[in-house]
Amino acid sequence: MKRPILMIIPVLLLMSCGSGGSKKQPAEKLSEKVDSSYNVNLITVDPGHFHAALVQKTMYPQVSPVVHVYAPEGPDVQQHLSRIESYNKRADNPTSWNEIVYKRDDFFEKMLSEKAGNVVVLSGNNRKKAEYITRSVEAGLNVLADKPMIITPADFPKLVHAFQTAKGKGLLLYDIMTERFEVTTILQKLLSQKEEIFGKLIPGTRENPAVTKVSVHHFSKIVSGAQLQRPAWFFDVDQQGEGIVDVTTHLVDLVQWECFPGQILDTSDVRIENARRWPTVISKEEFKGVTGLDDFPAFLHKDVKDGKLNVYSNGEFIYQIKGVWAKISVTWKYMPPAGGGDTHYSVMHGSVCDLVIRQGAEEKYLPTLYVENIKSMPVNTLTEKLNAALKTLPYDSLSIEPVNKNTLKINVPNKYRVTHEEHFGQVTEKFLEYLKDGKLPEWEIPGMITKYYTTISALKKAKEE
Repeated sequence: MKRPILMIIPVLLLMSCGSGGSKKQPAEKLSEKVDSSYNVNLITVDPGHFHAALVQKTMYPQVSPVVHVYAPEGPDVQQHLSRIESYNKRADNPTSWNEIVYKRDDFFEKMLSEKAGNVVVLSGNNRKKAEYITRSVEAGLNVLADKPMIITPADFPKLVHAFQTAKGKGLLLYDIMTERFEVTTILQKLLSQKEEIFGKLIPGTRENPAVTKVSVHHFSKIVSGAQLQRPAWFFDVDQQGEGIVDVTTHLVDLVQWECFPGQILDTSDVRIENARRWPTVISKEEFKGVTGLDDFPAFLHKDVKDGKLNVYSNGEFIYQIKGVWAKISVTWKYMPPAGGGDTHYSVMHGSVCDLVIRQGAEEKYLPTLYVENIKSMPVNTLTEKLNAALKTLPYDSLSIEPVNKNTLKINVPNKYRVTHEEHFGQVTEKFLEYLKDGKLPEWEIPGMITKYYTTISALKKAKEE
């Protein structure tokens, strides 16, 4: 099987120079709009996705409460500001953000000229994101970007260039990987490193990959207690990106993060075996239910068949990374089942047992970690070893519940159950730590480059097949 051909800028040079960051360059003259009493001043650019607001669902002591927002006039920025206002007005632990808004067509040029902060937050129309990232770092600004950073093969060299530019200027460019903070995912990673529990990760095969990760998302959902209204462009894969390069970013990230912790990866480690894509079909009534629009706008007509919108939001691919076989799958449905929401399934196959996360109706839609398919020791022996291993982890009150003669369930106290919305605050806090240190871990930038090479290669492969 031929490897997908992309226009690739060599990554090894970037890695060999210490890709985690470099000494900070002399600070540029600060804008008069910057509050110098805080270490961090946020700039929000063209917020079109609700993730932009979730970064501000909590306050941070080192971050100024004054946030400058630059965006075109329209419903996207208004919804963003309404969410921030709802956080400021909530009864429980209200925030105190002060949004200074510039709403004109030249918003991006205005942002670059004013430099009213030192961290640009990007979460919106992904078609423009590569340009926003590149020009922001060229202007001397750190960037915290929602996934995906890029959605087309043509943008991959731009992203590598942006990382090189950021390194040269002593800046940080980072994407928001919330799934690393989900407790069962953390436990799956930690236990996979306990050889007495998991054994060793098997390499797997194309037919039976060593690692499988499946994500199911929904167009209609509740966010911050209210029905989410999505912009119409969210349904245009030329603007949002196909599912195979969007949500899969999280899944590929978790494969790398769990299977190769702390290791520096490279694009040469990846080989896409096969990939496919398929649409979710949306009726006009469903479209109106999540956008408020009576009809499909003109830019979506290219995807309308028999009066219904075909959104290529679904994708699946099988690939090898450093000799380990992995399968990634993402599906978008219109609405979740009663009491449910977005779900995550993950399995890692070890020589002793399998570590499996399920989040279905049986788990009441809560991510739940199981130890399954115990292969090489009596279940009682593994239970004893698992109890001992759990006591070494940074969580108390974890318990084991037998499910059947070959399966154990790990019960996690509610105090460790952090919502998806709260994960954005955790990612931001981690980014702020890196910002204070002036660098990222050495493996992060090669990992991000390898991750986006993987998703873009999968898209290219799916379109070829």
